[in-house]
Amino acid sequence: MTHDTLIALLGAGADDAAAIGAPARPALRFGALRQLIADTLRTLNGLGIGRNDRVAIVLNNGPEMACCFMACACGVASAPLNPAYRTDEFEFYLSDLNAKALIVEAGSASPAIDVAQKMGVRVVDLVVDADAPAGAFRLVPRGVAASAPAAAPAWAEPGDVSMVLHTSGTTSRPKIVPLSQRNLVASARHIARTLRFSAADRGLNVMPLFHIHGLIAGVLAPLSAGSTVFCTPGFNALKFFAWMDEAAPTWYTAVPTMHQAIVSRAKGNAEIIARHPLRFLRSSSSSMPPQVIKELEDIFHAPLIEAYGMTEATHQMASNPLPPAVRKPGTVGIAAGPEVAIMDTDGALLPAGATGEIVIRGPNVTAGYENNDKANAEAFTNGWFRTGDQGQMDAEGYITITGRLKEIINRGGEKVSPREVDEIIMDHPAVQQVVTFGMPHAKLGEEVAAAVVLREGMTLTERALQEFVAQRAADFKVPKKILFMPEIPKGATGKLQRIGLAQKLGLV
Repeated sequence: MTHDTLIALLGAGADDAAAIGAPARPALRFGALRQLIADTLRTLNGLGIGRNDRVAIVLNNGPEMACCFMACACGVASAPLNPAYRTDEFEFYLSDLNAKALIVEAGSASPAIDVAQKMGVRVVDLVVDADAPAGAFRLVPRGVAASAPAAAPAWAEPGDVSMVLHTSGTTSRPKIVPLSQRNLVASARHIARTLRFSAADRGLNVMPLFHIHGLIAGVLAPLSAGSTVFCTPGFNALKFFAWMDEAAPTWYTAVPTMHQAIVSRAKGNAEIIARHPLRFLRSSSSSMPPQVIKELEDIFHAPLIEAYGMTEATHQMASNPLPPAVRKPGTVGIAAGPEVAIMDTDGALLPAGATGEIVIRGPNVTAGYENNDKANAEAFTNGWFRTGDQGQMDAEGYITITGRLKEIINRGGEKVSPREVDEIIMDHPAVQQVVTFGMPHAKLGEEVAAAVVLREGMTLTERALQEFVAQRAADFKVPKKILFMPEIPKGATGKLQRIGLAQKLGLV
């Protein structure tokens, strides 16, 4: 068994050490997890499903989803899908993936089942026995006499595809991102090294497990160091502190919207926070306002580590380091796995302090989009992958993202970074959350707009907030339209999305 395989990566934990936990469930031990992975692969192999075959997984967040993903990724190509998708979406993804099987929970009413049966994709039920430890399950194929499991599991090789995800597709048709065993192993090791995971750590996972952030940073990286992962049914601000009390975590990772919801409930849970001191908190998937970083650090008395990731990099690209190394709020830290550089539009690498496109290369970076020569030609230059993010790197290697190139607002030729406006608005004491975005304008092409959520009990007018911004930024950056909302629409993973927001809010 080679070093660059997932099953080798998951060999770290002692057989009797807790690997997977969940609310009100006994823990699954590392020895049992490894046996579960082998048994699951033997079942799939017995159905004629093997290396590089696509297996779609439609399961709710929780320990079974975590374990099923790992088992599939060790020997076939796992394809986790959002269980909230509708029929049309499942038709697109199952067809685009060329899925050979679909795994669903026994008794599930997911529309994915009818779609799979119509397409001739084999449906496999995941059965959880009464009193089973967290994450333990059996696979039972539907509609055929039970096939005999293979005598031994066929483990994937380092170059085999281990996971297939789609890009979010906010501006175009979603692209298929195949990730190899080697990609997953490299990324898990990078994150484990950055965060100095050990067998003493316990992670509280609230991230969705159909998304790269939760799967790699929430599950695979800590398990690679023999840590325990406590898998919740998904983020719930009302239950977060009760889960924290049960899990006794040393860390958690989340997206900024989740962190902000936690901040709003933290005051009434000071005892639980004191009882379970965290080693660190982690944030990724979108930028974290520096004001919220300070609030979280004051509440938890622990450093918040902001990281930078994307699907094509199997998650992490850069991260602020743990103390005593320097953390620079407002930056996404230093290269933390792949090489990172700043490139101009002609493909030349730029010096420190210059603004350009952030580019990466390394063992965790996908070899390319599937069946999409045009996208690959645009995405790769001289061996570097173009992230689509604009930013700069200082003399010490700390990276600041100034915006998504596609999100930069072009107001009659004046370029406005929505992140810069976000940070100014977040400084207003009445503001809890903001997303600045471009809205169509007949003469200028685009105009600056913002959606704002106010803190509980606070009031603010559009004019007053515009004047606040005008004192700190040029007039062309001041939002001409500000919408005050109880909640800002989010994407499936909890991220606030700028692209398409004007349309969602009826401003087109």
